[in-house]
Amino acid sequence: MYQRILVATDGSNLSKRAVASAISLAALTGAELVALKVIPRYPQSYFEGGLALQAAEVSRVEKQWAEDGQAIVEAVQKAAQAKGVKVKPITVKSDLVSEAIIAATKKHKCDLIVMASHGRRGIKRLLLGSETQLVLTHSHVPVLVLR
Repeated sequence: MYQRILVATDGSNLSKRAVASAISLAALTGAELVALKVIPRYPQSYFEGGLALQAAEVSRVEKQWAEDGQAIVEAVQKAAQAKGVKVKPITVKSDLVSEAIIAATKKHKCDLIVMASHGRRGIKRLLLGSETQLVLTHSHVPVLVLR
């Protein structure tokens, strides 16, 4: 059925439930799992919403985010391996989460994307955006969305 499943995670409780479902699906189908965490870059200007920090401090913050992201995908790897699922943990640095998910799907030749959605509607959706909606709109492989 599926050969390689990409599961996008941000480490949140909702995302952890999607990870658990992806692991179960991979175990049932014998698929390999690609665990992806997209790491943002630190906003560099006032207009991006960031505080003006020294370059060394920005580097420190970005390094911490990268380490935290690596820990998240390694936790997915550990949980999946306990169920006998082969996992490739990856982190990608990008401000465009949906594009990074789709690019990773193509690069790693995944045939399914599993991700969570908060299910926001109305003004919250307009203000906070929907990476899930963008992935659904632009992906060329099936997307399993969990809430």
